[in-house]
Amino acid sequence: MTIDDLKNEKVGICVSGGLDSRTIARKLVDAGVELRCFTADLAQPDEADINDVKEKMAPCGAETVVIDLRNAMAEACFEIVRAQATYDGGYWNTTGIARAVTVQGVIPAMQASGCTVLAHGATGRGNDQVRFERYSNVLAPAMKVYAPWRDPVLLGQFPGRSQMAEYLNAQGIPAFPGGEKKYSTDANLAGLSHEAEDLESLDTPCTIVTPTMGVWPQDAPDDVEMCTVKFEAGRAVELNGNALSPLEIMLEANRIGGRNGIGMKHALENRVVGTKSRGVYEAPGMELLGNSLMFVYQATIDRRSWRLFEHLSTLVADQVYDGRYFEPATTAALHGIEELARRATAVVTIGLYKGNVQYQRLADCPHSLYSEADASMEASDGLNPVSSQGFVEVQSVEARIMAQRGHIRK
Repeated sequence: MTIDDLKNEKVGICVSGGLDSRTIARKLVDAGVELRCFTADLAQPDEADINDVKEKMAPCGAETVVIDLRNAMAEACFEIVRAQATYDGGYWNTTGIARAVTVQGVIPAMQASGCTVLAHGATGRGNDQVRFERYSNVLAPAMKVYAPWRDPVLLGQFPGRSQMAEYLNAQGIPAFPGGEKKYSTDANLAGLSHEAEDLESLDTPCTIVTPTMGVWPQDAPDDVEMCTVKFEAGRAVELNGNALSPLEIMLEANRIGGRNGIGMKHALENRVVGTKSRGVYEAPGMELLGNSLMFVYQATIDRRSWRLFEHLSTLVADQVYDGRYFEPATTAALHGIEELARRATAVVTIGLYKGNVQYQRLADCPHSLYSEADASMEASDGLNPVSSQGFVEVQSVEARIMAQRGHIRK
């Protein structure tokens, strides 16, 4: 669709209050398009007050609706943690899962307002255009989608941020091309993604990023901070002895992990569109909970089940990254992971130190497969070493025939 196709439509646009959002909104209003703005409250750590977005968008001439999706975002975080669904370089899929939550949350509100078109500000070179549109397609097949930054008219008028700022200033809307920060940031409860501008050069160190949710490991305290997490069936239910909601746990885990430099990652990720993208990521709470849960999984999931878990985890990570969170393969994989995590109940104590999550203690784990007696190298009532003789002999039959028949690489 182009801007000329919107004359007889009511458009709902996803906005953040930034330069792009204000430019698109004002341009559509000036073109006579019936417009309503929507922003999702995802507990963004870089927003002191989400209602500030309404104030930023007000001069553009369209009403902005704030939709509270904080609890939905927290539930999605827990789903990703339980699935250990990290993408290239250990990235916790913070932006990918947020797009699923956002579109699922805003579409009903747009439909209730009579909107027939969903507009988004994703660029024509990245992942988010695919995510916004695919989620719109599967959740509201009849709704049309407008991507301003694939519209030749807008691309011609606004080739860069300077032109956007000039346009808004001419409309009496104060705007600036950018500040001292030379990269873009996308934030939500799960974490932050930093990319573009100076970060596009591989000569630029990742440490040009100033963390929002915490500190770089070298700036973290010199003392180990102890932390306990109680899990039930792969879900965190208590943090440091306090029974909290998923949202409260995520907020507190972000604070604790952030101040200890936990979850700072760098990756050259493989985009959906086939290119590589450089990103610097913050996800302190996800990293804290994810590493803690891994200690429980190691105790409660057997070898063959773990191989299946790894496959399902990778599938979920790819599906979330690709904008396919609600599709059958993802749903089936998540059900499988839920079953494998059913016995992941324990209290984990960890030590946090300068970006590291250190195992300290595992307690109250009724389904642990670990037997200290069986694992011991000392004399114990566990596995009888003599009993292993038959097992080793059976193994030797296969080994010898493979050697005799030329199957061994020399």
